[in-house]
Amino acid sequence: MNSVTALLMRELRLGTRQGGLGTAIGFLLALIVLVPLSLGPDLALLSRIAPGIMWLGLLLAVLLTSEQIFQQDFEDGSLDLMTMTATPFELIVLAKALAHWFTVGLPLALLAPPLGLMLNIDATQLPTIWAAMLLGSLALSMLAAIGGAVTAGLRRGSLLVSLLILPLYVPVLIFGIAASTSSLAPDTSLPSFAILLAIAMMTLVISPLACAAALKAYLR
Repeated sequence: MNSVTALLMRELRLGTRQGGLGTAIGFLLALIVLVPLSLGPDLALLSRIAPGIMWLGLLLAVLLTSEQIFQQDFEDGSLDLMTMTATPFELIVLAKALAHWFTVGLPLALLAPPLGLMLNIDATQLPTIWAAMLLGSLALSMLAAIGGAVTAGLRRGSLLVSLLILPLYVPVLIFGIAASTSSLAPDTSLPSFAILLAIAMMTLVISPLACAAALKAYLR
């Protein structure tokens, strides 16, 4: 576990230096600023669609940075060395995916709800949206890692990542929005959060196995 912790700290340092979070925040902010300008001054409409806009921005911003999870280590040969260590490769992959969540997904999940105030969202909804986005962002980062692993050996594989991962993002998007609007429909609150939690836990198990299998296929 010491080696996994050391790898996680290394990935956190690299993640902060690569600037992926700045790009993702810029994309999210641009989306939230431009949508009200395009829809006009209908505050009631903005309030209704605000959770969907925030979730869409979070989803696309995480997807935008998925290539950086494995691409650089694959190109410089670091992944080859990691497969030769005594640490299971699945744990190494999990550490890299968690580092992406800590440096991109988690900050975006914390930042998106306050930005939603620009969309006339009710401030009383913020705690609910925060809780839903914390769970959802973990699942999004785990799924983004699968796309990053599948396309690690391909040049300019960002379009392929989108085609592969967007269908997997649909359940997270559906139940994330349902959980975020639970104050408007209280009967859907607990089931939506339970399903979102189940999706997040499932991706924590499946993503390292899928990523390790995809990367090993490239490294053979």
